[in-house]
Amino acid sequence: MTATRTGLSTADPQPTRPSPLRRLLPGPPGNPVPGDSALLRHLILAGLAGTIVVLVTNQLEPYQNLQVARVCAFLCVTAGYTVLVGLNGQLSLGHGALMATGAYTVALTQQAFDERAVQGRWILPLSLLLAIAVTAVVGLVIGLAAARLRGPYLAGVTLAIATLVPAITTIFTEVFNGEQGLRFPSETPPAFLGAYFQPERWLAWIALVAALLTMLLMANLVRSRIGRSLRAVRDDEVAARLSGIHVARSQVLAFVVSAACAGLGGGVYAVLTATVAPGKFALDLSLFLLMAIVIGGLGSLAGAVWGAILLVALQELPSLITETFTLPSDLAQRLEGNLALAVFGLILIVVMIMAPAGLQGAARSLAARLRRRASSR
Repeated sequence: MTATRTGLSTADPQPTRPSPLRRLLPGPPGNPVPGDSALLRHLILAGLAGTIVVLVTNQLEPYQNLQVARVCAFLCVTAGYTVLVGLNGQLSLGHGALMATGAYTVALTQQAFDERAVQGRWILPLSLLLAIAVTAVVGLVIGLAAARLRGPYLAGVTLAIATLVPAITTIFTEVFNGEQGLRFPSETPPAFLGAYFQPERWLAWIALVAALLTMLLMANLVRSRIGRSLRAVRDDEVAARLSGIHVARSQVLAFVVSAACAGLGGGVYAVLTATVAPGKFALDLSLFLLMAIVIGGLGSLAGAVWGAILLVALQELPSLITETFTLPSDLAQRLEGNLALAVFGLILIVVMIMAPAGLQGAARSLAARLRRRASSR
């Protein structure tokens, strides 16, 4: 059979493989229209969300702006975490340690520049990029081990990492300054914003930019070929392998992406207080992060937003109770360490009974029910 009989000619161009950048865009690489429209939709949503948050921060008090900044910092972590656990099906209990890795990287970088009297607005972006890179390398190491482990074995390894990283900071005190942690110069607003511009608002804007970039990249990743491969591995590893997906590579990639997001979130979290200490990244933080994405809606980026809000709100609960009611000092200290975890656990039980798909799943079900009721009228 010749090329003429098959309707082809030898001059026909050979099909080209999509570029790595094209693969990261949502939609099938061979059909750029759906991907481009999804990317445009994500950009519009990110722009609208950023505009709304900026307008809101202009009306908030300094402490409330810090709370917004904390939500955005945790959103960087929960967005990547839900890709790992919800999209790829790998259970990790060590994301608090990954946050600590990013935070200490930012602190050490900022200290090094400050000791050499180096100044410039480029220092903060460079510090955050280093935090992402270092944490991604750590995630690569963990991911290589995770590709050979399943279920409780993987959870056990990541749990060990969650306890090992804070311990390292107390062992090498000459580098990490032990329990007291590290301090570095706080981030100040640019001069063009005015002498009376609220520093807390500037920190909220920094955290907002990091959160929007993270959500934009994760939304595109979820809609891309890589995202479909991650879901296939989660649903059935054997079927994914038979369809040509490299299972181990997909699992390692999920860990690297999630670790990079955790490093960015940890770095931003450190910038908010200009201090880093091992007590801020204890084991319960990893448990909080896991419960947050489960309550918000596992595998949903919108659920990651719910989870970040819950993390900040429930961590403030003990302080709110002790300020509202006059409690003995010993009781107040116990509440400070245990109340948030207990309330988080109670909410998790209630949500799993009443809304197994999490808060975002419940919101979707309610919206669908309202649409059906409206259309039936």
